[in-house]
Amino acid sequence: MSELASYASDPATSRGRLFQPGASPTRSEYQRDRDRILHSTAFRRLQHKTQVFLHHEGHHFRTRLTHTLEVSQIARSIARALNLNEDLAEAVALAHDLGHTPFGHAGERVLNAKMAPWGGFDHNVQALRTVTKLENRYAEHDGLNLTWESLEGILKHNGPIVNEDGSPAGKYALEGLPAGLDDIPASADLEMHTFAGLEAQAAAIADDVAYNAHDIDDAIRAGVLKIEDLRDVALVGPIVEEVLARWPDIEPTRQTHEVQRRLITRTIEDVIRTGAGALAEAGPHSVDDVRHAGRTLIGFSSEMAEAERGLKRFLFDQVYRADTVMVHVSRSEDVVAALFDRLFESGDMPGKWGEAARSAANDTARARIVCDFVAGMTDPYALDLYQHLFDARPDFR
Repeated sequence: MSELASYASDPATSRGRLFQPGASPTRSEYQRDRDRILHSTAFRRLQHKTQVFLHHEGHHFRTRLTHTLEVSQIARSIARALNLNEDLAEAVALAHDLGHTPFGHAGERVLNAKMAPWGGFDHNVQALRTVTKLENRYAEHDGLNLTWESLEGILKHNGPIVNEDGSPAGKYALEGLPAGLDDIPASADLEMHTFAGLEAQAAAIADDVAYNAHDIDDAIRAGVLKIEDLRDVALVGPIVEEVLARWPDIEPTRQTHEVQRRLITRTIEDVIRTGAGALAEAGPHSVDDVRHAGRTLIGFSSEMAEAERGLKRFLFDQVYRADTVMVHVSRSEDVVAALFDRLFESGDMPGKWGEAARSAANDTARARIVCDFVAGMTDPYALDLYQHLFDARPDFR
């Protein structure tokens, strides 16, 4: 690894962990965070959580786990090119989706609606609950006991949560602040009014790069799109024309892969070039300068951002809202809603979950326990529990 830039996150000056485990002779603090995330139960569960296409539709579609691994690789590439801390970028990327529910965003929408009387549901906050409270494997403490910088990155990789005056910022200005922000154990205040470090910003833009490319690949594989449908689509259309002109007769799967790899390469190169320019313009000398820069410093150029928004609109209309996808979305929403309602009413959950729900002091505490339990489910577990509780199994085929 090359020498870190002055504005990169240095593990030697980390703000530390809530519980001090002692120094490691072989790993930096951010390497330890990465390893703790990789070995967590929540990370393994991502293998059986939906990205866009449900797990039973084929073994070659992305899951939350494969998506996360792709984001991690891209985040490291960006961090390496800008002399940032690759290990922290990787740790944030690996943890960024740990709070996602079964059945992708469909499950998240249902839990947000069900939890509306008690502050709603937000997958970033849920990821923090997961790494600070719900992962209970260590003898000395709950959670994974990650560094302050990793927790900051998980919470704020998409930008500040509040403005300087404490009012909700970004998407929360419309939605309101989610519940649980005042209940995050960390070694210091996570400074929700500031931007995250550059490593978290690299992970955030890597998420966009990854899912734009792999959602195209999965949609073509599923038959929702044909490669010719992309000719006039912003950002990807010119790449499709290049590939079809040069290799008109090769298998469609090879054409699709060539489009995907070129799309990833061009967007990453744009991010690196734009980030280098923004850093030179802003001139930060430390990671705290980055936090107080007043804007994100790693992202797309204005031209790429406009084209990328066009691609997202196309994917939303033609893939995420396609009839064949929406049938599965509707049925999975029904499953999550029914599970939440039944478990909230009965408290019939295994082990510590059921005990906690039945002894909860009030509906707020009970709802949060049920929400944590449902959010942690994999798709197959949710379907199995639904069959056990209702003596029926939804037909997604």
